[in-house]
Amino acid sequence: MKRLMPTIGIEVHAELRTKTKAFSTSQNIYGEVANSKTNVSDLGYPGTLPTLNVEVLNLAIKAALVLNCSIAPKIHFDRKNYFYPDLPKGYQITQAATPIGYNGYVEIEVDGKKKKIDIERLHIEEDTCKSIHEGESTLLDYNRAGVPLIEIVTKPVIESAEEAVLYLEKLRELLFYADVSDVKIEEGSMRCDVNVSLKEEDSTILGTKTEIKNIGSISSVRSAINYEIKRQKEIIEADNIITEQTRRYDEKSGQTVLMRMKESANGYRYFPEPDIPYIYIDDNYIENIKKQIPLLPDELRDKYKSLGINDIAINALIIRKDLSSFLERIIDLGINHIMSANLLTGDVLAYLNKHNITIDRTKLNDNNFSDLVKLIDKGTLSSKMGKDILNDLIIHGGEVNDIINQKGLSQINDTNQITELVKKVIDNNDKVAADYKNGNDRALKYLIGQAMKASKGQVNPKILNDILISELDAK
Repeated sequence: MKRLMPTIGIEVHAELRTKTKAFSTSQNIYGEVANSKTNVSDLGYPGTLPTLNVEVLNLAIKAALVLNCSIAPKIHFDRKNYFYPDLPKGYQITQAATPIGYNGYVEIEVDGKKKKIDIERLHIEEDTCKSIHEGESTLLDYNRAGVPLIEIVTKPVIESAEEAVLYLEKLRELLFYADVSDVKIEEGSMRCDVNVSLKEEDSTILGTKTEIKNIGSISSVRSAINYEIKRQKEIIEADNIITEQTRRYDEKSGQTVLMRMKESANGYRYFPEPDIPYIYIDDNYIENIKKQIPLLPDELRDKYKSLGINDIAINALIIRKDLSSFLERIIDLGINHIMSANLLTGDVLAYLNKHNITIDRTKLNDNNFSDLVKLIDKGTLSSKMGKDILNDLIIHGGEVNDIINQKGLSQINDTNQITELVKKVIDNNDKVAADYKNGNDRALKYLIGQAMKASKGQVNPKILNDILISELDAK
């Protein structure tokens, strides 16, 4: 038997960041009291008519552009008909025949080589209710009914669980930076279905696929794919036949579990939605949306690298969009970019992580942070004093110069003043000074520490070091 190779396709549903739902005026808010954000349209009352939220269209076009898709010039919506408790109208408004985006790609890097993951289609649809299972009962929360989604479907070009994870991480990053979706998997605003099949190496004929529904995290995607590859290999190697199934991933057992045999798309009886007219999208409309797209992660990485920021700081900035956005606002203010990045990804990030907040919830602002960086960069403040002031700015805010005056924290740079300080330290520690003369390097560090202590950390460390060595050598 020839070697079996996995073929993987991924379908991602991402909730759009709109104030109201896709086809009604109900608020699109997560975590509210069950069934409190609904109206007669969401509940499927007879005679109610859908009205397309234009922001849904705008965000879908933005997502398509970010994912390098072509934009359909003419679209319409379709009804996907099926009966299930979480579907109040008995059908879902979606796009079957005319997806708004098509033939796109996301570029990932695998083992140092770039690979394009081809996107077949991107379409708009509405979400269903949320089903809550309690014992033998199922409760329905209609707050989610009608929430706008985009579904992003790849071609079957993914060849491993690792590639799948890299694709999902990149996709999540792009949608988040473009302000299309908050992509919070833990809240269900990004959900993932995976199709897995096996084919013989070098064959163009794909195997029978299995769909794994609603995988709860990106790490679980890796585990689910690896398990499903193993399961299918064992079936084929035992000369049995793979049947087309819908399965789910059980995180406790680490296995995929049969839900149902795969239904045919024909069973949905798609037909054009009669209550929403055709929509025509011209080039001017697309260009206006394109102008709203901010710098995306790879563009920021290249920009920060050109500014001399190290890779560790760059990765920390990209992961925390609030920090990269903050840096973007101050980057043209003539301050030290490397120092700014290091402070943001060091002390600032540590505080944010400790308190589980974003930078906009602190008292730090563009002006006081920039003032602080300039003073540290000029040597007016030592690094230690700067960090002490930074902590004050984060918690209390205010002006840097006011804090310096209140705490008497200006750095001592006067060489005469430092020389006088050094002589006193040497006189008070003549034995340690003698040890230095005898080749004990640790003695120098001790004397520096004593001088810093005597100056309450305000003396310029470089000037101190130079003068101390000069005075010791002269003795």
